[in-house]
Amino acid sequence: MPEVYETRRARLRDRCNASGSATALVSRPANVRYLTGATAPGAVLLLGRTEDLLVHGAAPEAPAGPPPGAVRPDGALRVHTLPGPGGDPAVAAAGLAAAQGAESLAVEEHHLTVGRYRAIGSVAPGLCLADVGGAVEQLRVTKDEEEISCLRIGAEIADQALGELLESILVGRTERHLALELERRLVDHGADGPAFRTSVGTGPHSGRRLHRPTDRRVEEGDFLSVRLGATYRGYRCEIGRTFVIGTSPADWQIELYDLVFAAQRAGREALVPGAACRDVDHAARQVLASAGYAEGLPASTGHGVGLEIDEEPQLAPAAMGKLDACVPVTVEPGVHLPGRGGVRIDDTLVVRPEADGGPELLTITTKELLAL
Repeated sequence: MPEVYETRRARLRDRCNASGSATALVSRPANVRYLTGATAPGAVLLLGRTEDLLVHGAAPEAPAGPPPGAVRPDGALRVHTLPGPGGDPAVAAAGLAAAQGAESLAVEEHHLTVGRYRAIGSVAPGLCLADVGGAVEQLRVTKDEEEISCLRIGAEIADQALGELLESILVGRTERHLALELERRLVDHGADGPAFRTSVGTGPHSGRRLHRPTDRRVEEGDFLSVRLGATYRGYRCEIGRTFVIGTSPADWQIELYDLVFAAQRAGREALVPGAACRDVDHAARQVLASAGYAEGLPASTGHGVGLEIDEEPQLAPAAMGKLDACVPVTVEPGVHLPGRGGVRIDDTLVVRPEADGGPELLTITTKELLAL
């Protein structure tokens, strides 16, 4: 896919030229991978005046078998390896930019530490440092079909891992054990690894968005909420579901589940090209707020996914911007009742126009309230 990376770099170069910088230094790992295909730790991309360079602290090593994702840059990109250990590729790249005759260098200020920024300035004092801002992140928002295919396969893996867990005996097992088993199943089915730390919450822990699994054991009558995700060729998706353990749900559990399901459906249905991000959040949030749950709701209803699990756009009350087609996002409303538990329902979808069938649901595990 060398031409894909060349095209992406050309788009970034156009943005830099428009802002007055002929060269740029990209240091954020996900952005380097997006523009080069390389996954080498610490590598940076110099979008140079005469040529583009991947500046690397050590020569990239090929994996022993078929790679889970690209690990080498595309063939059109030359790799510059630092001569010895201990050097900073970003600082070295600034020196190379100066050697190419660059007068200015756009850097990712939001990713660089103060110390690193100063070191870049000191190695090339003649360079005028500018801020490239979130230009690469903005390019990453809309995915091509190859990227969406990776997300789709990751979602299939996550669905499969979750489905297998639901067929096993759950009562008496700890949250921690279940989370570890889910992560093992993800890898068994072909994932690079989990997209984030798997969350399993039982009983009073259920429904917490960022709950870290404990040694609490699953009990009869518990809500069980699970949030997991798979990484496939670098692309990350997520799914979240809530179930009842071992018995018919109580009335309060059914009512709460139906409410969160309605909110999630409202958010999903609002995913159309041109929709304001804040309106998608509002569609889900107002369902919960109208039922008396305005307090304690998460800061956002969802977010973009891709090479990172939490990307732009954000589906939040104060979010700016509108959705485009081919933008993958999560819709994940939830309610947690302290001391009792709660419900979270989380899907990964791709925004599609109505003519193409509307939003494409990638995570397809049933959202029916199951008693396991």
